Amino acid sequence: MNLFVKSIAVLSAMFLLSACDTNPNGNSDASGKGGMSGPATPGTQGDLEQNVGDRVFFALVSSQLSDEAQATLTRQAAWLKQYPQINLTVEGHCDERGTREYNIALGERRATAAKKFLTGLGIASNRISTISYGKERPAVVGDDESAWGQNRRAVSVATNQ
Repeated sequence: MNLFVKSIAVLSAMFLLSACDTNPNGNSDASGKGGMSGPATPGTQGDLEQNVGDRVFFALVSSQLSDEAQATLTRQAAWLKQYPQINLTVEGHCDERGTREYNIALGERRATAAKKFLTGLGIASNRISTISYGKERPAVVGDDESAWGQNRRAVSVATNQ
């Protein structure tokens, strides 16, 4: 191949990759992070993830909030007070063990525990909805405690951004 054809091929590939990499807002994702580097836009899901923490983790077969989970939720409550136009959906998740029905119920208890904690800190309950995905949306695929521990979680997703 001559140099001209190689240059056209490289430029075409770069163009196609860049077209797939951005959304209409110019971000590489919809989180408001603006890509993997740099600070997140205040009051966005990216801000919640980067600066506050968007998830809390649970012990096996538990919906009890650990001290670390309570600290994360306390930061979330302060963030929600700073951005009163934002609502949350708290997603409850489980690891792959157990039946679908059991894990849907456990995921709901986890999401509800997070919601109750947030409302106890003064966040209006009508700003927080819950949903359980049970074991249907693992964050990490694997058959060991490391993967299971990351899947036993409640994730806060900002809405009305």
